[in-house]
Amino acid sequence: MTRDDLLSDLHALGLCPGGDLLVHASMRRVGRVAGGATTLVEAVSEALGQDGTLVVPTPTAENSDSSRAYLARVEGMTAAERRLYRAAMPAFDPARTPSTGAGVFPECVRLAPGALRSEHPQMSFAALGARAKVIVDGHAPHCHLGEESPLARLYDLDAEVLMLGTGYDTCTALHLAEYRYTRKPPTRGYNCVIEQDGRARWWSYEDVVLDDRDFRAVGAAFDDTAYVKRGRVGSADSRLVSLRRLVDFAAGWFAATRKR
Repeated sequence: MTRDDLLSDLHALGLCPGGDLLVHASMRRVGRVAGGATTLVEAVSEALGQDGTLVVPTPTAENSDSSRAYLARVEGMTAAERRLYRAAMPAFDPARTPSTGAGVFPECVRLAPGALRSEHPQMSFAALGARAKVIVDGHAPHCHLGEESPLARLYDLDAEVLMLGTGYDTCTALHLAEYRYTRKPPTRGYNCVIEQDGRARWWSYEDVVLDDRDFRAVGAAFDDTAYVKRGRVGSADSRLVSLRRLVDFAAGWFAATRKR
């Protein structure tokens, strides 16, 4: 597939110029693309035009001592080896630390000329386009995906979410609903490595418990509404949805179904 092929599919799905767009993409499901993920970035950017903004999550979940990514890395180590590994972990650097676990597409956006990245040490976002700075600035280090994160800025901008071969189970926007479905969502402690005075140090903070186990179920319920555009981009079954409609729907669904 070429950039023009992908661009035609994106237009047919309903993507319009000038908007702000959060993208999740599985290149494996999109299929064989001449130029790979870079071509897909170019196609989405062209569809959005010079007044649009492309946004992707660029997580670094392994910057932790409790995440699944970290636990997988230290599995099989002795207690002494774990201590040495933990002490040697580098601090998050928004300019250099690669994202992990989100695929190759976010890395292509992060590394694109002109891209900006938010500074959360575990759950950053990269943005490319007209409102990149507005979206990524002010991402509080104690707020993964809530009111002081790029997700809230995308909600305010009435952005859309594009899922290319991915499902609601990995849709980052649903986490914003976890901050909103009740006045006091459950919280827990987090630890990560940050840079302070030129040195790496461990830092602890408290934030909302992030739990994606029911995201597939809330997505299935949302799919029954009139707010979902479906089609194919390349070989990938894809969805284009309003981020605001999705978050509002999920907040109500969580309030009705989750035990508090």
